[in-house]
Amino acid sequence: MLYWRPTCAMVHEMKLYGSHSSPFARKVRVVLSEKRLDYEFVPTDVAQADHPAQAYNPLGKIPVLLLPDGTPVYDSAVIVEYLDTVSPVGRLIPEEARPRMLVKRWEALADGVMEAAVLLIMESRRAAELRSSAVDARQRGKVQRALNQIAHDLGERAHCCGDAFTLADAAIGSALFYLDFRFPEFAWREQHANLARLAERLEKRKSFEDTMPRAA
Repeated sequence: MLYWRPTCAMVHEMKLYGSHSSPFARKVRVVLSEKRLDYEFVPTDVAQADHPAQAYNPLGKIPVLLLPDGTPVYDSAVIVEYLDTVSPVGRLIPEEARPRMLVKRWEALADGVMEAAVLLIMESRRAAELRSSAVDARQRGKVQRALNQIAHDLGERAHCCGDAFTLADAAIGSALFYLDFRFPEFAWREQHANLARLAERLEKRKSFEDTMPRAA
């Protein structure tokens, strides 16, 4: 694959701090692939007190995109919006107000699913006596309602928004595949045939093939 570079050095020097299992980092990596932007991936374990992303994001969260001039960009929604302006290859966010809003709304829904799923993981890793069944039920409820909404809004279309691949597909795909990775019990493919068809199409894209999640 050819990668578009605004200058000889600028894009090559971008660094992305993230983990191979983070759905938010995967969304950014999918966008980087779709935009054909070169970068260095820096595996980052946020469970470590001295992980490198803390030097660039005071919240200590990933992903963080470090630009060649040393400017850090966070969080994932800000990163992908920036990346869409850097390369002229395949715009993923429409310029017109309403289509743009719809794509960003899809992203917000996907991000909400990923946030709830990450909170479920964090809760499961607490000591047994500290875990909250109410927290678990609340987050699972968010995921299930979001899945129902995603399936309803997708309908029989081939893409989440419009007639081509957009950030909406990158975000929704990252969320759905994270559920496959961490929470197969949601069984969203069995519950929603249209989501299963969307997933089959997304899985064939190189951007998703090259960013399969794996445990740290």
